[in-house]
Amino acid sequence: MTRTFAERVVEVEAGPCRLYVLPMPVEQVVTLRGSFRTWPDFAAGETLLQRLTVAMLDRGTRRRDRFELARLLEDRGAHLSFTSKGSRIEFAGRMLRRHMADVLPLLAEQLREPRFDPEEFEKARLHVQAQLQQQLEQTSARAHIALSQRLYPPAHPNYRRDPEAELERLATLTLEDVKAYHAAHFGANELILVLVGNVQPEAAEPLVREAFADWPPHAATPRFAAEATPQSPDRVQIHVPDRQNLDVLMGHAVPLRRQHPDYIPLYVGTYILGGNFSARLMATVRDEQGLTYGIHAALEGISTEHDGHFEIEVTLSQDRLEEGIAATLAQVRRFVEEGVTEEELAEKKDTLTGLFQTGLSTTAGLATALLINIERGFGPGYLDRYPEEIRAVTRPQVNEVVQRYLNPEALHTVVAGSVETVPSES
Repeated sequence: MTRTFAERVVEVEAGPCRLYVLPMPVEQVVTLRGSFRTWPDFAAGETLLQRLTVAMLDRGTRRRDRFELARLLEDRGAHLSFTSKGSRIEFAGRMLRRHMADVLPLLAEQLREPRFDPEEFEKARLHVQAQLQQQLEQTSARAHIALSQRLYPPAHPNYRRDPEAELERLATLTLEDVKAYHAAHFGANELILVLVGNVQPEAAEPLVREAFADWPPHAATPRFAAEATPQSPDRVQIHVPDRQNLDVLMGHAVPLRRQHPDYIPLYVGTYILGGNFSARLMATVRDEQGLTYGIHAALEGISTEHDGHFEIEVTLSQDRLEEGIAATLAQVRRFVEEGVTEEELAEKKDTLTGLFQTGLSTTAGLATALLINIERGFGPGYLDRYPEEIRAVTRPQVNEVVQRYLNPEALHTVVAGSVETVPSES
């Protein structure tokens, strides 16, 4: 009989770290995923400072410069990367089992003792600057930023600031700002490490404990808004030059957390509406009416800690903009009024459970899924329960939550692209 994830994943306390190990019969490679809490001040825009600080983590440590660090990892067949993700710093990597004793201390060293070299700081600033500049030029990014500002207050983790303002602020940030942020927000707060591969808990635990043993927690506290504060629905058009097609984003806030029993039925319903190429919106607005090459609907930004939103993204030509928006709204209204069919529900439940199982077919997929659900507070066993929750969803449940949470009349509309007849975003 196949053992469940709840049975196979071993949780161990390793100093300040919660260590989760999933032994797998895969050669000699071990995949790792992990994270810890930082609690940036979202209202003050500290996410940019956090982003810049994270960009310094692979640029050397107090003990070695970036070249020695890169050489040590490469010689051991290892790779480590770091990401700023809301109130957490996440890290990912892989290594050979025989080199765990070397790689795990290097991971801890990068997190705890960045080099903060002035020349590398300027390179990191240029890296973040290029990312922000890219956002300015992407219609989809501009649309998502504008929508977030209509749904959330600045203190909400889903609020996204204008790239122009972020570029101006980036130019004012100093190496001392980064050092101060690291000192105040980097520590063993809710520190999680997931290891998947040819490794046993008893071998990993002392290595992790030694690497992080004396890393203290920081004193920063949660500072964020959990609820959306949406404005009355409106329409905004953002001029992005030299774009033949327009990215249109429609959305409204959803007062729902990930752990709420309504989430799974609403997720399934939203997937039926616009989750893949055989979904309602693709079959009608694209295939039947020929108004777009792509249209997608999803729930975004919903976590166990804060609200999120429902959105539809569609690419339209300038000459069919109004027709495309009207057709999309008509399909959403029809979907809410009529609900889903048993055939649609059965098909999409099979698709969703199949995609989930496929995602768990690699050590990287397994490690990522484990980390996400541990961060949520669901634990490793949720990898067993999630397919069951999907399969248990009924048509009446889906239709009820769709009518409760989706409101076509509450949708904001953002149009981003070369709309010459409309003033640019102020």
